[in-house]
Amino acid sequence: MMKLPPPGAVLLLIDLQQAIDHPSWGRRNNPEAEANIARLLAHWRHKGWPVWHVRHDSTAPTSHYRPGQSGHDFKPEALPLPGETIIAKQTNSAFIGTDLDALLLAAGYRALVVAGVITNNSVEATVRMAGNLGFDTYLVEDGCFTFDRKDWTGKHHTAEDVHAMSLANLDGEYCTVLTAAAVLGTEETSR
Repeated sequence: MMKLPPPGAVLLLIDLQQAIDHPSWGRRNNPEAEANIARLLAHWRHKGWPVWHVRHDSTAPTSHYRPGQSGHDFKPEALPLPGETIIAKQTNSAFIGTDLDALLLAAGYRALVVAGVITNNSVEATVRMAGNLGFDTYLVEDGCFTFDRKDWTGKHHTAEDVHAMSLANLDGEYCTVLTAAAVLGTEETSR
C-alpha cells in the first residue's frame, strides 16, 4: 500500500506566480498542473488544513519574478486567501534565507505536501531540504511542471524527461511522490 500524507499536512505551494507563464521558459510538461493544484487547494481549504504559499522575490534586474513586475503576482489558480501563510524567498530553496523551518516546527507541523514549479529547480531544492530536515514530505507529481532543457553537453531533453528524472532523484529518499488523485483519495493507491 502506498504511503499517503496524514490528515492536516501542510500544503506547500512553490513559486506559483505569473512569471512562470512567460514564453522565454519554453515548452513545459503537465498542462493540467494548475487544475490539479486548484483541486488540492479546494480540498485543503474545505478541510480547514494549513495552506502555505512560497513566493519567489527575485533580486535579478531582468527577472519576471522581481517584485513590482506583473509576473511577481500569484497565478489565479493559486491565489492566497487572507490568513494563509506566505513565505518570501530569494533562492531556489524555500528553506534558505527564510524562517520556513522555524515556523513549521513552532506550529507543530511535521508533514508537507508539495506542489509548484519548477520541478527540477525550486521544487527539487525545497523537497531535498525538507527531507533532510526530517519532514515527512510528499510531492504531487502532476501538481508540478518543468521545461525542456539542454544538459551540460548540449543534448536536448524534453520537459517530461527532466520532470521524470527529478522525481526519480527525490522519491524514496527525500519524499514520497504521489499523484493529485492519490492525495485526494480518488485513485487506487496500491502499488
